[in-house]
Amino acid sequence: MLRRMHPLLIQLLIFSSAAIIFVPLFTRLGLGPILAYLFSGILVGPMALGLIKDPATILHFSELGVVFLLFIIGLELAPAKLWKLKNSIFGFGLLQVLITGLFLMQIGSFLGLEKSAAFVAGFGLALSSTAFAVQLLESHRQLTTKHGQGAFAVLMFQDIAVVPILVILSVLAGGGSGAFTLAGGAKVAGALIGVFVLGQYVTRHVFRLIAETKIQEVFIAMSLIVVLGTAVLFDAIGLSMGMGAFVAGVLLANSEYRHELVASLIPFKGLLLGLFFIAVGMSLDLHVIVAKPAVVLAVTIGFMLIKGLIVFGLGRGFRFDKDAAKNIAVTISQGGEFAFVIFSVALSKNLLSHDHVSILNAAVTTSMILTPLVFATNQRFFRKTSEISERPFDVIDDNTSEVIIAGFGRFGQIVARFFSSEVISFTILEHDAAQVETARKFGNKVYYGDASRMDVLESAGIAKAKFFVLAVDDVEKSVEIAQKVKKHFPNVDIVARARNRQHAISLMELGIQSIHRETYLTSLEVAREILVKKGLNPEHVKRRIAIFRFHDEKILKEQFEHRKDEKKLIRYTTQANAELEEILRADRASDYRS
Repeated sequence: MLRRMHPLLIQLLIFSSAAIIFVPLFTRLGLGPILAYLFSGILVGPMALGLIKDPATILHFSELGVVFLLFIIGLELAPAKLWKLKNSIFGFGLLQVLITGLFLMQIGSFLGLEKSAAFVAGFGLALSSTAFAVQLLESHRQLTTKHGQGAFAVLMFQDIAVVPILVILSVLAGGGSGAFTLAGGAKVAGALIGVFVLGQYVTRHVFRLIAETKIQEVFIAMSLIVVLGTAVLFDAIGLSMGMGAFVAGVLLANSEYRHELVASLIPFKGLLLGLFFIAVGMSLDLHVIVAKPAVVLAVTIGFMLIKGLIVFGLGRGFRFDKDAAKNIAVTISQGGEFAFVIFSVALSKNLLSHDHVSILNAAVTTSMILTPLVFATNQRFFRKTSEISERPFDVIDDNTSEVIIAGFGRFGQIVARFFSSEVISFTILEHDAAQVETARKFGNKVYYGDASRMDVLESAGIAKAKFFVLAVDDVEKSVEIAQKVKKHFPNVDIVARARNRQHAISLMELGIQSIHRETYLTSLEVAREILVKKGLNPEHVKRRIAIFRFHDEKILKEQFEHRKDEKKLIRYTTQANAELEEILRADRASDYRS
């Protein structure tokens, strides 16, 4: 067994060693990890040291990194959020592929290519790299910005466009076109319906059953089945694997296990995506570049400029401001991984010659290598936006505090002020950079950082802290942070603020005991004040407030027990509220008798 596995183990050792050496080095030099992976691939590939002989196989396998990336992005985009992007996806995206493809096709014809070859070259180069673009946006925390969402929408349509492009190749090569219309369309519709039904009515219940076993390995295995299963299904019907994983992610975006899914799959995504970039570097044909450097460079710079200008113009047409349109153009001007597939199919169908495919593949790979450099140059010298939320997180110079406060809104501020008066050491993390700047003007020491990120929590010294005050405004983010702290730092005592009753129940599901509903006590105080002003005995009012609190907390705990059965929950709540009213009515009657 060991002897059969030996070549694979050697390859894994080579990949890991290259990443360990060059990623920290390139990061320290400010060049970023993507360039490090690409350089590693070129170095260990068949065109340089020759340590790896078969980059095509590695590239095919490592595309799973893109699959995991798109699934995790889908988890961040609930259907309602995705629906808001419909105009950008089917408007901006459609026009980008059509106009760029036709324009490049005309240039190809002008340069002497046959129409079929020009079509392949034009529309192949019209597509961009989802892996490169999204990874760049994510690493600079720009995926949720206006230009980040615009770029992502175009990339989504490009993934969809791969299918009709491949069908047209079949037609150009003399294949039939009618079979796809009915049989292919039925397969696509059936796959979409099947994934929707499974995602909405089956998968969530399966995850709930697995989560109740509290066996992490089984949960991870189920996560992998969902991602890889949908990817394989979509691949089988002619759609991209990444598109299938993305759809599955969107359908699970509102699941209560979304955060656990992200935590389980991020390591796979990171490793495979790094391997993908290494494989792209290995695929670079240095022989072509050495033999025809001017041609490869002209094709690369030419199609990147043309695509960038078209994207910029369309961005302005779709009401993106100049800076956002430029940022989109810079982000998606490179060639994409699907271009390799299209050129390979075209070669097999004799639509492109081997020389043309070599030059086009080299141009696409070179454009990917140039993308991080172009992106970084734009970031440093040409961006005019002052979006403060995109700046790097603060370096935390104090990691010895016994209390960490996540969120410096109205709740966190009061807690921090009181701790200051009691001389209790604490560290404040706030994800809203504008809020950080405002707080600092008033002399508060607040760190800009996202408490849902493990590196930020560890930098803040959570491993040494005794208490964690969860005061984040966003309910979804609050639950995500609580889940991570509870899982990775079980010895830290979490004291959480809840926005409402449902938020409290979500935190209770994680086993958090100290939960304080933010407006609860204030609401009771208002009620107490009005009753006293109406002339009721203050002591009687105080007693009834205490009765109400005792029974309301009891009701909340019971509601938690019935949270998965809506009918029981409604029946119990109605009955419990009626009983509480009766208890208070009886207490009020005893006051009158006395």
